[in-house]
Amino acid sequence: MPSLPALLPIIPFTGPARGGVTLPGSKSITNRALILAALGSTTVTLRNALFSRDTRLMVAALRTLGFEITANESACTITITGSGGKIPQREARIEVGNAGTAARFLTALVSLHPEGIYHFDGDEAMRRRPIGTLLEALEQQGAIASARAFPFSLKTAGLRGGNVLLDATESSQLLSALLMVAPHARTPLTVQLKGETVSRPFVAMTEQMLQQFSTPIVDYDIEGDATAASYFAALAMVTQGQLTVRGLNLSPSALQGDAEFYRLLAAHQLIMASGDQAVSGPKRSGFSADFNHFSDTFLTLAALAPLLNGPTRITGIAHTRKQETDRVAGMARELRKLGQQVIETEDSLEIHPRPLTPHMQIETYHDHRFAMSFGILGCYDLLKNGQTWLSIKDPACCAKTFPSFFDLLADLRGNSVLL
Repeated sequence: MPSLPALLPIIPFTGPARGGVTLPGSKSITNRALILAALGSTTVTLRNALFSRDTRLMVAALRTLGFEITANESACTITITGSGGKIPQREARIEVGNAGTAARFLTALVSLHPEGIYHFDGDEAMRRRPIGTLLEALEQQGAIASARAFPFSLKTAGLRGGNVLLDATESSQLLSALLMVAPHARTPLTVQLKGETVSRPFVAMTEQMLQQFSTPIVDYDIEGDATAASYFAALAMVTQGQLTVRGLNLSPSALQGDAEFYRLLAAHQLIMASGDQAVSGPKRSGFSADFNHFSDTFLTLAALAPLLNGPTRITGIAHTRKQETDRVAGMARELRKLGQQVIETEDSLEIHPRPLTPHMQIETYHDHRFAMSFGILGCYDLLKNGQTWLSIKDPACCAKTFPSFFDLLADLRGNSVLL
C-alpha cells in the first residue's frame, strides 16, 4: 500500500457513488478477542481480524508478555494460544501508543500475575487519557501503581476477588477491562460502579464476548467494523449514490452499538438501507440525536451537517473530549474554519449550515475519525467541476483502525458515474 502524503487533497465525486466495499474487521472486537483468547486454555484462530496500528500494538504487547501468536495478514487471521489465565512473563515493558483498548485491557490483564512488574508508556496523547481510576481499582486488589497516568509501572499481586469500586464515567473501556479479567480472580470479583459509565453498548459487547469465550472454541469470526460503515452510508448520501457495504451486521445479535448510526440515517431518510445496501434517501434535513451510546460516529454526522437543511444538534458527547483528542472542540474548530456556525457546550454541538468555505486544510489532530469524516465531506462536488476544495492533514492517521480507507475511497470514485 503506497504511503500517503502529509497533505491529501480530496477529489470530489462527479457522479453518484457506485460499487461496494468490504468492511475491515472491528477493532473493538479484535482487541477484545485477543485478550479473551489469551486468557483461555485452547488455541483460537480469529478470522476477519483487523490489522491496524491499534491491533498490532496489542499483538506486539501480548507477544512481549510471552503469549504465542501467529498472524497471517493476507488471510486476515490471528492465531493465539491461551495460557489459562496466567501471564507468562513476570516483567515487561509495554508500549500502547494511543490505543485506548490496548492501554486499558493490557493494564487489567497483567494484574493477574501474582508477583509481576510491568512498565507502561504510550504516545503523548495517551498521557492525557483516562487510566487512573482503573489503577485505583486494581490497587484495591493489591496492585501498586507508580502514577495515575502514563507512563507508570505496575506491581501486581493477582486478583483476590471480592468487591471492587470503579469510576468508569470517562470511558467504558475501564469497565470492560475489569470484566474480562474478573473470571480469573481467586474468588468471585464484583465490579461496583461509582456513577454511570458511557458508551454502554461497548460494555454489552464485552459481556456478550465473555459468554462466547466461556466455552472452548477453535475459530472466532469478527464482525465488520460498524463505525467504518458510517462513512460509506454517509458517502451514499453525499454523492446521491448507492453502495453495497459488505460485512455490516445489523441483526439484533450484533455486537456493535455503532450500527445504530446506520439506522439513524435511515430513520431520518438521509439514506434508505436494505440489507447491505445504502442508497441516498429523499431528505436532507438536520436533526437532533443523543450519541452517548455510539459516540465514535458523531464526527461522521457533524462533518455532514453543512450539507443538511437546518441545524443539526449532537448531544451526549462530553466523554469524547478525552479520547484521541478533544473531539468536541476539534470538530467545532474545523467546522468554523469551513464557514459553519457552531454552538459548542461541554456535552454537545449545534451546527447551523452556512455556505462552505473552499480551499481549506482540515487538521486531524492525529485522530483517524477526523480524517475519515472530513474525507467523506470532501467527496461532495462543492465547486461543480470535480476540483478539489478540501485537503486532509496527516491522512495516514487512519492506520489506527482503517489503513486502506483512502485507497477504497479512490476505487469507489473511479466507479462513480460521470455527469
